[in-house]
Amino acid sequence: MIELSQISKTYRLGSLEVSALKPVNLTIQKGEFVAIMGPSGSGKSTLMNIMGCLDLPTTGTYSLDGQEVQSLSEEELSGVRNRKIGFVFQSFNLLGRQTVLKNVELPMMYGGIVKKERSERARELLRKVGLSDRMTHRPIELSGGQKQRVAIARALTMNPSILLADEPTGNLDSQSSIEIMGLFEQINAEGATVILVTHEPDIAEHARRIVRFGDGTIIDDISKGSV
Repeated sequence: MIELSQISKTYRLGSLEVSALKPVNLTIQKGEFVAIMGPSGSGKSTLMNIMGCLDLPTTGTYSLDGQEVQSLSEEELSGVRNRKIGFVFQSFNLLGRQTVLKNVELPMMYGGIVKKERSERARELLRKVGLSDRMTHRPIELSGGQKQRVAIARALTMNPSILLADEPTGNLDSQSSIEIMGLFEQINAEGATVILVTHEPDIAEHARRIVRFGDGTIIDDISKGSV
């Protein structure tokens, strides 16, 4: 499903060049649950942005479902993100003035889905993440764990085959983190490919494969059950 070949990323800061990602090779198969681990500045979030088609590599090739991402226009990249990829972020990125239901409906509005179908799908997803009694609430009325559940429901609205989560438990307490990771495990069991960026070892342990990053490159890639 995901194939990265000699991917690197260099940023220019005036006359200075900063290498965020050194040449990386990584393949992720459909249905995997992968944790990408590493300290701040190790390159893991840069890699996730590239995998999510939010950024393009400086060198190398990225193939998603057999299609080379670099050959796509901005409009085509937007279409790929909308159809294939769901995003969950540490900061939730919810609209404070909108209800929980409206927050979940939002991607479907951009996707051209009619109002009745949007509402039915959003309600179904909020029931799935255990928030059927919070649909008319606003984000300020929710706990951190509940906000992240809304963000997960929103990420699933377009039935993505890939779910990318960047430090999704970073703002949560221990119990909420366990509950959110249980949701990711359920989503993966239902067939979605889940890729999680984290610096927390106990969170990474929920995945079936752990890829460790350091200084812009992969230093370890271990699947559970391997010796």
